[in-house]
Parts: sequence; C-alpha cells; structure tokens
Amino acid sequence: MERRPGDEGESERQRVPQPIIKKRMASGRGAMEQPNITHDGDAALTPTFWLAIVITGIGTGLFGAFLMWVLQLAETAAFNYHSGSYQDAVAATSGAHRVIALVVSSIIGAVGWFLIRRYLKNEKSEIDDALWNGDGELSMRRSLLTSIVSEIVIGLGASIGREAAPKLMGGASGSVISHWMHLSSAQKRLLVACGGGAGLAAVYNVPLGGAIFTTEVLLGSFALPNVLPALACSLIATVTGWIYLPRGATYTDIPFYKFSSSLMVWSLLAGVLIGLLAVFYIRLIGWASHFRAKGVSIFWAMPLTFLVVGICGIWYPQLFGNGKDMAHEAFLGVGGIGLLFALFALKPLVTAITISGGASGGVFTPFLSTGAVLGGFLGAVWLHMWPGAPIGAFAMVGAAAMIGSSMQAPLTGMVLVAELTHSGFNIIIPMMAATLIATFLVRHIDGYSIYSARLPGHGVG
Repeated sequence: MERRPGDEGESERQRVPQPIIKKRMASGRGAMEQPNITHDGDAALTPTFWLAIVITGIGTGLFGAFLMWVLQLAETAAFNYHSGSYQDAVAATSGAHRVIALVVSSIIGAVGWFLIRRYLKNEKSEIDDALWNGDGELSMRRSLLTSIVSEIVIGLGASIGREAAPKLMGGASGSVISHWMHLSSAQKRLLVACGGGAGLAAVYNVPLGGAIFTTEVLLGSFALPNVLPALACSLIATVTGWIYLPRGATYTDIPFYKFSSSLMVWSLLAGVLIGLLAVFYIRLIGWASHFRAKGVSIFWAMPLTFLVVGICGIWYPQLFGNGKDMAHEAFLGVGGIGLLFALFALKPLVTAITISGGASGGVFTPFLSTGAVLGGFLGAVWLHMWPGAPIGAFAMVGAAAMIGSSMQAPLTGMVLVAELTHSGFNIIIPMMAATLIATFLVRHIDGYSIYSARLPGHGVG
C-alpha cells in the first residue's frame, strides 16, 4: 500500500504495479487516493496478461468476421441478400417463401441445438453466467457450435440478435487462452469479460461501446485496471475484424439532428413510458428464456413458434432477422405512424416467441429496434401537439432509452447508439434525460436486465 501523509521515512511509493517515478508529489499525498486507479487487485496486469489480451483481441476479431460470413451465407441462401437492406431482400420474396425459410431455419436450429445440448450438456456456453457466478470458464467446442447454429438461424430470418455469438466466442477465446498461458482465475475472468465486449465491438464496429459494455455490464466496474484491458481488447478485435467487416457506421447516413424544446419535453415524458415498457419486455424475455423448449420438445416447439413468426412476416417482413433495418429506417424518419406502432408492438413479441421455441441468440438489436420504432411512433403522435423535431431524432432517443434501461447500463446504451449511427451528439441532453428516467424506473420497479433475466435456473445447463 502507499504511505499516507505524515508517514515517517522516505516519500517512496509502494503501489502495485510499481510506478517508474518512485517519489511522491511534494504534498505527500498518494496517487491511489483516486478510487479508480488503485492497485490491480486479484487480476494482476502482468506482461503475460497483456499478451493474452492481444491474442484474445485478434482471435475475437477473427471469430467475429467468420460468424458474420456465416450469417451472410445464410442470408444469401435464403433471400438472395448480398448488400444493402436485408429487410428489402426479404420483402422482395413471396409470403410463402418467407414462411418456408423460417420453417427450414427451425429445423436446422432444432436439430443443431438438441444435439449440442444433449451431448455437450456438461460444457459451459453462457458467458454472463460464467462471469457473474463463476470464474469465466467456457467451452470452446460448445460455444463455437452454438454460435454457428445461431448465425445460420438468424440469417434465415429468426427474430433474435446476431451479437450473442461473437460475444460468446470472444469470451470462449479468452477462456482457452487463459489456460494456454496459465493465468490465475481472476485474470481469466477479466480476460473472458474483455473478449465478450470485444466480440460486440468487432461485429458492430463500436470499439468504445464494446469496452464500456465490458466494464459497465460484464464487470460492473470502471476501475482503471478494468478499463485499460477492455479498451485494448475491443480496439484490437475491431481493427482485426476489418479484414472482412465494414469500417463505417452500422447505421449510415443518419442526419445530425438538432436540439429542440419539443424534443426535450417529449424525452422527459417518453422516458417514463419506455421505462415501464422495458420492465414488461424484460420480464417477457425472462419468461420465454426460462420456459423455452427443452429436450425432444424442441422438435415440435421450434417449428411451431417459427411458423407463427413467419406468418407475421407475410405482412411485416421487417420482423425477420435482428431488426437492424427496422431501426435504420426509424432513425431516418421513414415509416408511417401505423407501421411504427405495429412494429413496436410486434417485435418484442416475435422475439420472445422465437426464444420460447428453444432458440439461442441475442436480444440487443431487437430491443434497440423496438426502442427506435417506439420513439418514432411516440414522436409522430407528439408532433401533432408540438412540432419542432424530426421523427428520426425521437427514434434515436427512444433507442438509447430502451437499450440503456433494458441493459441496466445507461452509459453503454447512449455510447452504442452514438457510435452505431456516428450521430446523436447534438441531442445528447434529451437522450440522457430519457435514458436516465427509463433506467431509474427499471432499476426501482424490478431491477432485472435483459441479461440477468435470461440467466439459466440453478442446475440448468
């Protein structure tokens, strides 16, 4: 520990790791009095650990690129999608084609996940559970197989998020590398968390958002010994992913919306409604996750639930996939008030139905897109009473409030929306207000997040 002011003897600094400059400031006060720069703790940031961070970042970026390639293959096979809007490619096919694609998706998912869960049931592939209730141990084999099946099923139209697979593979990479390099249990846990956030960073090109996700969500601490490796791993994974993945914003051509009094007042009211809805949506996803089809029941439950989603997609092709294009159009202010209402009402329901059938996947983008279309819908209604802001601005505020509150991570939510769109800084004040209010309500009404609500029951693999 550092000496306190008034200690006898030399003013030598006994911090871990040891600083190059050994003498204190003339005041005699210690650097470690700033809470976030205390010693490394159990997870020592040794040269070996930093090498592990570099290797994990590279591995995570490569896995992210590979999984997005698998996703692209499935999207092309199902809907002849190559670039541009996946939603438009789905809409260009017939209703029967969409239903058949989802039924095929369900068969692949049912067979794949049944075999994985039956024959690899003793291997771990739940990164959140491994970090929060364990030492971060993850099985590379089960994680990789689960991730590949997930991306294929999403590419064929399943209403779940693509980010869970790269997040899992980043964590699994860290787990394997920690064994190779003989890291301590605490170092392994930190490395797995950094890999998980880096997976999100790589596939969405959000290095800062991925690092903040690591610290705020996976680790729950912004202490410097957590922030530094999180930044490094997300940076390396993102740059590595550029070998295949795009370097620009996920949501392109979003205008730089301006602050207005109308938007500000709306944000205060919308934050309340979004927070209340987020509580319901989180509970819905938690229920679907806990009671999802297990064992042989997956062979009838998944085709049935996917069939329901496919039928909905006959009228609303926007519901296919993770909802990325749905959010994009809302950010651009595209879509009538009736369509926005239908999408915000249906997207969380079809996502919950998909999960209840036994599917494994993320819910980040489905929740983000739900917040975007909800914000757009509420904004369109509001403009009849108080004009003064474009619908896209309402959508961006709604997306940040929904994803920030549902993750119980307001900073992560706002940074991700800004980084995904390369916009939003001019409306950061209303965005902060809505996200603060919504997150406060979710925390005090129930307290679960989209991640804690999905943790498996005790004794469940």
